[in-house]
Amino acid sequence: MLSRRTALLAGLGGLAATATACGDATVRQSRVPAVPDVAGGPVVLGELTSQRRLGERVRWAVTRPPGVSGPLPLVVALHGHGGGVGKLFGPDLSLPRYVAAAVAGGVPPFALAAVNGGNGFWHERPSGEDGGAMVAEELLPLLAARTDLEVLAGPDDRVGLLGWSMGGYGVLHLAPVLGADRVAAVCASSPGLYTDPAAAHPDGFADAAEYERFSVMDRQDELAGIPVRVSCGTRDYFFDAVQTYVEGFPDDADLTVAFGPGAHELAFTRRSLPDDLAFVASRLVG
Repeated sequence: MLSRRTALLAGLGGLAATATACGDATVRQSRVPAVPDVAGGPVVLGELTSQRRLGERVRWAVTRPPGVSGPLPLVVALHGHGGGVGKLFGPDLSLPRYVAAAVAGGVPPFALAAVNGGNGFWHERPSGEDGGAMVAEELLPLLAARTDLEVLAGPDDRVGLLGWSMGGYGVLHLAPVLGADRVAAVCASSPGLYTDPAAAHPDGFADAAEYERFSVMDRQDELAGIPVRVSCGTRDYFFDAVQTYVEGFPDDADLTVAFGPGAHELAFTRRSLPDDLAFVASRLVG
């Protein structure tokens, strides 16, 4: 049961579903909403050699709303396990179109960036790889130095963080690393959270010691001063852990919870994305 600390936003645009047989199980298939029927803005693609990812050459991308010039505040998007820039900017999510639709709908103009972070759950792994540190120490300085991009990503600029699944966990981990002076807001959509180290994904938590070091459970106070939104489908296999997580926030936390119909699926992501994106982007100004 949600406490008085949270705001329960149910519905998320409604749910259409069908049932299909899969062996002895019945799997509910949610109808996937279409992406916004608008033209996306310009996209700039690049690569960086990341020392934080052990010298790997990684791809990054930045998009802006169409027809908007001048420096813009930045939202950094963290992808899920097995994902990357291609999925976030390609047909799966078409983030340039969601950015364009958000600004056309009244959200103050902003830019959005993403980078290929691998599958290491955006924190330091035993190998030394650290996707989160790559964002903080390599991606943001690179974007700030690229004057042609006109994005506000320097050390005195505040950014927004938005992530899905593994990336949803990632933004909850990265926000305290950057701190309230750098993070204007954070949204974790269908975050990959675990209450049991034995059940945690081995690509991010090889053993109980790594889980204890990097779990965001019981560390909600580290997000003090940062507005937080957590969205998750009630049929998501992470839902129980996500519920436990949001219940752990202090009473005075600036927390918004958006639970509604859906599973760990593209349909829920697309349905919640306009509100998730607006939550983060609208807090980049003022």
